[in-house]
Amino acid sequence: MTAGADHRIRVVLAKLGLDGHDRGLKVVARILRDAGMEVIYLGLRQTTSSIIAAVEQEDADAVGLSMHNAGHLTLGPKMVNALRAGDINVPVIIGGIIPPEDEEELRNAGVAAVLGPGASAEEVVEAVRQSVASAA
Repeated sequence: MTAGADHRIRVVLAKLGLDGHDRGLKVVARILRDAGMEVIYLGLRQTTSSIIAAVEQEDADAVGLSMHNAGHLTLGPKMVNALRAGDINVPVIIGGIIPPEDEEELRNAGVAAVLGPGASAEEVVEAVRQSVASAA
């Protein structure tokens, strides 16, 4: 991650695993671009390895994962742990169909922010900005 007041936040967005629903992730990509962030959109059916490669190649500041297949409690921590194992200090933000009762478990596993259905554009942007600032 590059420091500096004029640094544009770079976010890798992806669908981890077999989930094929990407409309929400495309909306998030547009929201973040409109907020002045750079978005690296990987799309569907990514692996932890492909996401990590993109984070390293793009010098990303954060990873945004969209979850709609009830895999968030497995895949979210898996992504956090894979980044840690690679000594990569970027926050993971998860959005999608996340039951409120699972949010604390995800945060305890190292997920920086959780955004459920109906999160506003402002909430999405603020979650990314705060997560990146906290990781710096």
